[in-house]
Amino acid sequence: MLFKSKKKEQKTEEKKALLYRENVRVNCEPDTQEQVIRKVGQMLVDSGYVDQPYVEAMLEREKSFSTFMGNGLALPHGVEAAKKEIKASGIAVMTFPKGTDWGGNTVNVVIGIAGVGEEHLEILSVIADKMLDESAAKRIASGDADTVYEILAGKE
Repeated sequence: MLFKSKKKEQKTEEKKALLYRENVRVNCEPDTQEQVIRKVGQMLVDSGYVDQPYVEAMLEREKSFSTFMGNGLALPHGVEAAKKEIKASGIAVMTFPKGTDWGGNTVNVVIGIAGVGEEHLEILSVIADKMLDESAAKRIASGDADTVYEILAGKE
């Protein structure tokens, strides 16, 4: 009985944070849209949020519907069929001070998203709120990794 309760405690503690500091990469050099999606997707894989097939699902989503949101922001995420590849909700961030091409638009902030169930809608809402705040949006696009992390993780 003691061992079971200890296992339960450990399981509760294992809930992943939505964003880890190591999933924030700033001052990235421009790259192709596909390579940026692969990189941000791989960050989600490496952090244990998703299984590898989710990255291909992110590319698939982009073919059918652009994840460019305006205001220099892109939010790549997988197609609905890839929901089974998501192990935990999480995000990964890349910033491009010089901008990078996103289907003919210039993007400065790319946030890869994996959301369990309907959590992706809540994640999108939080990111949208941050990016609608002009001051926060500028600080995310041009800030150092700690600043970006603190803003998006809600630590400030």
